[in-house]
Amino acid sequence: MFDTLSDRLASTFKNLRGRGRLSEADIDNTAREIRIALLEADVALPVVRAFIKQVKERASGAEVSQALNPAQQVIKIVNEELVGILGGETRRLRFAKTPPTVIMLAGLQGAGKTTLAGKLGRWLKQQGHAPLLVACDLQRPNAVNQLSVVAERAGVAVYAPEPGNGVGDPVKVAQDSIEFARSKQYDVVIVDTAGRLGIDQELMRQAADIRDAVSPDEVLFVVDAMIGQDAVNTAEAFRDGVGFDGVVLSKLDGDARGGAALSIAHVTGKQIMFASNGEKLDDFDAFHPDRMASRILGMGDMLSLIEKAEQTFSQAEAEKMAAKLAKGPKEFTLDDFLAQMEQVRKMGSISKLLGMLPGMGQMKEQINNLDEREVDRTAAIIKSMTPAERQDPTIINGSRRARIARGSGVDVSAVKNLVERFFEARKMMSRMAQGGGMPGMPGLPGMGGGAAKKKKQQKKVKGKQRSGNPMKRKAEEEAAAARREAAQAGNPLGLPQGPGQDPQNFELPEEFKKFMG
Repeated sequence: MFDTLSDRLASTFKNLRGRGRLSEADIDNTAREIRIALLEADVALPVVRAFIKQVKERASGAEVSQALNPAQQVIKIVNEELVGILGGETRRLRFAKTPPTVIMLAGLQGAGKTTLAGKLGRWLKQQGHAPLLVACDLQRPNAVNQLSVVAERAGVAVYAPEPGNGVGDPVKVAQDSIEFARSKQYDVVIVDTAGRLGIDQELMRQAADIRDAVSPDEVLFVVDAMIGQDAVNTAEAFRDGVGFDGVVLSKLDGDARGGAALSIAHVTGKQIMFASNGEKLDDFDAFHPDRMASRILGMGDMLSLIEKAEQTFSQAEAEKMAAKLAKGPKEFTLDDFLAQMEQVRKMGSISKLLGMLPGMGQMKEQINNLDEREVDRTAAIIKSMTPAERQDPTIINGSRRARIARGSGVDVSAVKNLVERFFEARKMMSRMAQGGGMPGMPGLPGMGGGAAKKKKQQKKVKGKQRSGNPMKRKAEEEAAAARREAAQAGNPLGLPQGPGQDPQNFELPEEFKKFMG
């Protein structure tokens, strides 16, 4: 969603790099480019004005003029101001002292409240809570059924006493759900309310009645990040009519311009608490303003990547694998390779994971064109092998390759390429595990391999190198032979003698005489 904004800001900062000092004109031009980038991203005008004012004031001050690298200092200022616009610090959920904690979801129809209720329920369950989804959207056709299906997929409980489709009292359902949660010992109640296509009095009255009936600990306003400036207007209307404590952005994976996300926290004064960036139930997490700002500026999001890895990978398994690799490359088998690949796949989309790495903004096109099915094809090839072949891929000959290719539905060349890539990867991983650094790279601090590489280079340099050009090599050999003859004849400098020249009457050339005075 923020790709266009990221590209514009990157080109703006590129013009600043290499400048020893920044003039007023440089700062004005940079501020103008940032203003255009934000307006094109559909950020609200009052937000853009406030943002540019802050950036210009700080960029003109001592922190930039006295800095060793003014361009980096301006990027740092823009990053900090972006964090401020997005809400500053990460806002956490407030839990009730006495369970259950009641969370009410409000928003327009189509914003994604029902799906988000399932995502939030799954997220809370992973945090160790016992959530209950409550179907209070009794207006929209099949809304109750949808919530039941989503709850089942998320692995959480649902309370849906009314069939919906215009039948039932949503306020009574909300009230009864609290008592039900207490009796069944659910510690979090998520109330899914009805929406409308637009703001109207009936919607506001029903939302306010449910709020008054259950006294929620958190009222979360769910907003579709793709509807642009109208998202800000809707948020303001809900804030004034019902009131809410935090914002949840849905559909952040869309191709809209993303201005709503940058505007909504600043305009409403309420922080963004969660963000949904995909259709799967796992595509949901707490919203971190500093990490989002870092991603917008193309600096990656390593913290989120590490958190995902920690949730997916077992510490014991990681240590076991490291110990295997340290013993030698042959200890690492195709079974281990398949297990590692499946663990990475559990972390989510490969292209999204790559997008979290710093500097990957320059490879956006390649990442977007990445074929996620390639991982499945690789897994299919490995699973078509026998246990013996997975343990020792060196036994895979032509006939075995043909059988594996038929079993996995790929070409024989694909099997051959996979085995060759596996051997290379195994060698590299084993070397890194033993502290040898990455192949093809000089020894880096903390990576090892420096001393070994240096020794190897010294070994290579030992001995005279011969030219690959036959004529040049012949001339060099003749010159060497002449030097040897001259040395044997008593020439102290090993210089070749001209015909009839006596070494005892040797004189320096005229140029040397002038140089020596």
